Amino acid sequence: MFFILLIVFVLVPVIELNVLIRVGESLGSWTTVGLVIFTAVVGVSLVRSQGISTLMQVQQKLARGEAPGQEIVEGMMLAVAGLMLLIPGFVTDFIGLLLLTPFTRIPVAGYLYKRMQLKVSSQGGFQAGFGPGPFGPNGNAGGRSPFDRDQGNTFDGDYEHKADPSDKRDESHQLDDKQDPKA
Repeated sequence: MFFILLIVFVLVPVIELNVLIRVGESLGSWTTVGLVIFTAVVGVSLVRSQGISTLMQVQQKLARGEAPGQEIVEGMMLAVAGLMLLIPGFVTDFIGLLLLTPFTRIPVAGYLYKRMQLKVSSQGGFQAGFGPGPFGPNGNAGGRSPFDRDQGNTFDGDYEHKADPSDKRDESHQLDDKQDPKA
């Protein structure tokens, strides 16, 4: 984890500054600043359009009763792409554009989604990391799934409210079933 934080907070800014200085020497400082602003604006508009497209795919899969797992991973990748495009610099812009382009995003999202499925299945599901809980060995009541139907504990009955004779409320405000409420 330390190595990842070192890369994110030390090496990426150093690389970005080096590239910005080199581009600034070649094109000029104002042109470089203009390019950085341009990539941020264009990137955010592309993230928005790709995000709407991905959201529509999620809704279509949900309407068909399918799990939109890969589309959710693509949505997370679009969020990361938007963040990368907003960070000033050309290296992060390039990474953001790679994550934004459907040509590269869809295969990477498929790979990540398959890895997440393998990790979950090898751990025995989402509950495996929590261990025994207060409600049973699987963390739920009696070891049953909370979605199980008809466990033999369901009672069917009718309900009728009867007035308590010791209730001293003013009955003049209550309507009788036979009374017309407009009267």
